[in-house]
Amino acid sequence: MMKDWKDMYVQSDADMAEGPQLFYNAIVLKHFVDPKNVGEMDADEADGYALVGDPVCGDQMKLWIKVENDIITDIKFKSFGCPGAIATSSMATELARGKSIQDAAEITDDDVIEALGGIPEQKKHCSLLGINALQNAIHDYLLKKMEFEAQTDDEDDLP
Repeated sequence: MMKDWKDMYVQSDADMAEGPQLFYNAIVLKHFVDPKNVGEMDADEADGYALVGDPVCGDQMKLWIKVENDIITDIKFKSFGCPGAIATSSMATELARGKSIQDAAEITDDDVIEALGGIPEQKKHCSLLGINALQNAIHDYLLKKMEFEAQTDDEDDLP
């Protein structure tokens, strides 16, 4: 009788020993199989956008944010990568949704790994993909906001 794939790759908490994690846990697999916030936003509805990649492993991610009153009200991503990249990107979007721009900017890759209950040591670099995309989308939003405010100030100065 063939084992279920989950039995082969997922360790229960009781089976997990101290030390490096070698397998994806159930939380990571859930975010890989059913990632949250997958999709795209049109350029006119997104307030911030980022495209990032990891040249070492070839993973790539696009991320869009919608911001209202400096709160991330919607966030979408598309990722091309391994299960670790997809799961960590999904979790990064979950952690950022509903947060202020300032609080979302402070989310780290360690926060993502902790929220997932850990990931294999050789996949920890994957957590940087979602965080880098989030940071770049926030930067894009802030630049657009500053440009808009500068234009508004310039228009106010017109006779």
